[in-house]
Amino acid sequence: MTGLSLDGLTVAAGGREIVRELSLDVASGSVVGLVGPNGSGKSTALRCVYRTLRPLRGTVLLDGEDLTTGPLRQSARRVAAMTQDHASDLDFTVAELVALGRTPHLAGHRCPGPDDLRICREAMDRVGVTHLADRGVLTLSGGERQRVLAARALAQTPEVLVLDEPTNHLDISYQLGLLALLRELGTTVLVVLHDLNLAASVCDRIGVLSDGRLVAAGTPAEVLTPALVADVFGVRADVVTHPVTGGTRLLYALPDTPARPDP
Repeated sequence: MTGLSLDGLTVAAGGREIVRELSLDVASGSVVGLVGPNGSGKSTALRCVYRTLRPLRGTVLLDGEDLTTGPLRQSARRVAAMTQDHASDLDFTVAELVALGRTPHLAGHRCPGPDDLRICREAMDRVGVTHLADRGVLTLSGGERQRVLAARALAQTPEVLVLDEPTNHLDISYQLGLLALLRELGTTVLVVLHDLNLAASVCDRIGVLSDGRLVAAGTPAEVLTPALVADVFGVRADVVTHPVTGGTRLLYALPDTPARPDP
């Protein structure tokens, strides 16, 4: 299995540094989340991992190898991305879109073979979209399309899976199901999530970004403290323990919300 490291990553755009000296390790087989306010640099950092952006300084390492150089096809065999930028006017069927995940593994213009199609079917089974195989992608709901994109990423059979807000548009049951799947994969996962409670439920470790800088990293219990949430997100948070899972959960209120009097 593959360990991922962001080493001193700095990314600039429009003359401004959006991500600044970000260093974060994702241990082999673990799930690490990136959280932070809008505009804090989370998605920008991910784009360096799946190589749609080049860092100004620093690098991304896979098992010690520099991922920012070398053939893109080689990187795509090892890293799969599920991004927010997936609008398309082309009405592929679901099966055709999922099969695109096999592209990095196909030499030249070779069509997917029996093994490729088997991998695609297994990926669709895992996220529950097999029944949609012949549907046009443009006919799907936002949640259905999100699950199909997850299947395409799994069909890529990556060593590292990078996901940017993968639970967008999903009903709560599918949110929890997709996050449970991430836990089961055994793949190295780096995921951006806005929902801190979802992040706490799935992530082994969490990195918190604010204004492009990493301000905290550790287990959910270590990182998601009332003081940090107030400082970074500007809300009051009371930390409780989930009665079933024993995990960290946050209850939110605006900073000036008065406490309810005892009955």
